[in-house]
Parts: sequence; structure tokens; C-alpha cells
Amino acid sequence: MRVVVVGAGLGGVAAAVGLQRAGHEVTLFERGAELREAGTGIVVMPNGLRALDALGLAEDVRPHVIHATQGGLRDWRGRPLLVTNLADAQREVGAPAILDRAELHRALSAPLPPHLVRTATPVERLEPGPTGVTVISDGHPVATADAVIAADGIGSRLREQLFPRHPGLRRTGRMDLRGMLPRPPGLAPDLLAGQLVDRRSGAMFGLFPVGEDRLYWFTDSALLGTPPGAEEARRQMLSLMADWHPLVTALIEATPPTDIHVDPIASLAGPLPSFAAGRIALLGDAAHAMPPDLGQGASQAFEDAAALTRHLTGAEPADVAQRLLRYDAERRPIANRMMRAASRQSRLTSQTGVAAWLRDTLLRAVPSRLATRQLAALWQA
Repeated sequence: MRVVVVGAGLGGVAAAVGLQRAGHEVTLFERGAELREAGTGIVVMPNGLRALDALGLAEDVRPHVIHATQGGLRDWRGRPLLVTNLADAQREVGAPAILDRAELHRALSAPLPPHLVRTATPVERLEPGPTGVTVISDGHPVATADAVIAADGIGSRLREQLFPRHPGLRRTGRMDLRGMLPRPPGLAPDLLAGQLVDRRSGAMFGLFPVGEDRLYWFTDSALLGTPPGAEEARRQMLSLMADWHPLVTALIEATPPTDIHVDPIASLAGPLPSFAAGRIALLGDAAHAMPPDLGQGASQAFEDAAALTRHLTGAEPADVAQRLLRYDAERRPIANRMMRAASRQSRLTSQTGVAAWLRDTLLRAVPSRLATRQLAALWQA
């Protein structure tokens, strides 16, 4: 069966590999000039690792699982608010992996035969017909497929084509900074694999180890107006977090602006009515773009890829529409539930004033055992 995957991000590459290994004739279209991924660090949650296991793609990822013993939320000075026992959660459902985003993309795309990849080919639209889907790029047909997987990211043009009445993306009014740097000697481990929140400004800082010698950090803060460049955003964060735990400003200051990525945070304004339309299925951010607060974006895309591979294994062209409806029935409730949970978490951590003071008071009262069970349930998703 002929399958086209549109978009060579992490989810699209994983789906292309899975479907090609399932025996389908796969073509992967990518608008960029080369097959690569930019960015800093990325967290693959245990549920995402299980999906990569199902696709036979976890071998290069599992060596990067973290072994921190404690996580949760702290205030801006590093004092515990909500403590989770990561060791207990990991024994129950597995551990997350933290690695360089570009390295992860290279590992996932390595099994894909180069002749199946068409770079510098932006797909403008899809034209469904009675026996297949025609793929249009630069005003011309470039392929005809029995099934098309739209993995063209958060700003998906194909999502807009399939669901023109959906409101699309919504800016959350927040800004995300991400950076990586060499791990400084003598770093105390108590802030690793956790997040700091500030009830005064609603800002947040998170920190994870990447291997033995690097750190991945990220911030989440209010965005007023146009997103600044990396250097200006870095200055803003250093000013905003000047009285935070000293490690926070030290790490931001030690990261060159060239190694900092700035993104306005956006998510879908509401759930899609379906992840499938005839012979076309949506995957990853094209289907369920969510705030990054739960770190589930990539993992949900990997679950999509594994589910699509499973449902299309053994399929004939006449089976595609029905098989994709099964994919939708499996994935949409789970991914939409995660999207709502990520939005709730974003609202929780960005609160200020009295609401944030009450939040911190309630979080301190949550037993570590309960917080750990909730974390394990999230990783089980």
C-alpha cells in the first residue's frame, strides 16, 4: 500500500519508519532543505518510550533515561512545594529519557532509506479521490497515495484544510525559553528533574540532566507583545529571576544567546472533531498541539505513530478509511485528555497573587506518596 507522510519532525519520522517496516511503500515529504531537527533538549516520557519500543526505535533512546530520585515543584528560592519520589514512579511505570533533540531525530530517522525522503517539498494541499489522495506541492501533483499521514506540525496547513471551521491555534500569552550548556562541576542534584515556580510573577524554571555532562533548562513566563530575540529574552529572564535560587541565573547567564531558543507558547483552541478524514490521518501537534507543561508533546506523537503503524499493518487500500477511524477512536480521547491536562497545569503554574499563594499552601499539604501516584498515572497514559 502507498503511504505518504507529510512532515519529517520526530512524530512524522517515527511513523514513516514504522509504516515502512510494516511493509508499506512510504514516501516522506519535508518542506525543509534537509532532514534535521533544531532545538535543545527533549523529554521522552515513559509512555513515549513504550511507543518507541513498539516501533523498534527505542534502542538509542533508553540509554538516556534519568535516574534522579526526587522531583516535583519548588518555589523560586528552591524550597519544596510538591515532592514526588521519582524512584518509586520509575519502578512502577518506567523512567523518562532526556536527550538532545537533534540527536534523537538522527537516531529515529537513521533506519529510513534515503530514497524514501523528499526534502524541499512543501505540501500545500491534499486532493482526496475515490481511490486515493493526490498530494499537491508548488501547484503540481507530486504523489498519489492510498493513505496520507499529516504530521506537518503545530501550524499544520493540512489540518486547516480538513477542518476549516476549527478555530485553529491560540496563543497562551506565555513565552518559552530553552537552552543547553555543559554541566558545571559541583552541581547540587536537588534541583535536577524539577521545576521552580514564582507566585509573584507566574514564571517557571525547569532543569534536567542530559547525559553525564550537559544540562537542559527551560523557562515559562508571561509574553507581552512580540516575542523578543534570544539575547533580549535572556536579559529579560535574568532580570525577572534575579532573586531566584542562584543556580537559575547562573545557568541562564552561562548559556550563550546562540544556544537559546525562544518560542511563543500556543495550543489548539479546542479539540478537533476527529484525527481522521477518509484516507487522511493527523499526527502529533497537527492533531493535538498542547502547552509544554507536562512534557508530553513528543511522547503523544510517538504514541500516534505506534497506533497508526499497528492499525495499518496488513491493510489493503480498501481498508484505509475504516482502519483510520479505529486509530481515531483509540488516540483522540487519550491525546485530548492530555491536552486538557497540560492546559490545566499551565494555568496552575502561571498563577499569581492570592491564587498562587493558596496553590503553594495546598501543594505543600499533598503527601509525597499521593503526588508520586499521580505522576505515575500520567506516565502510564
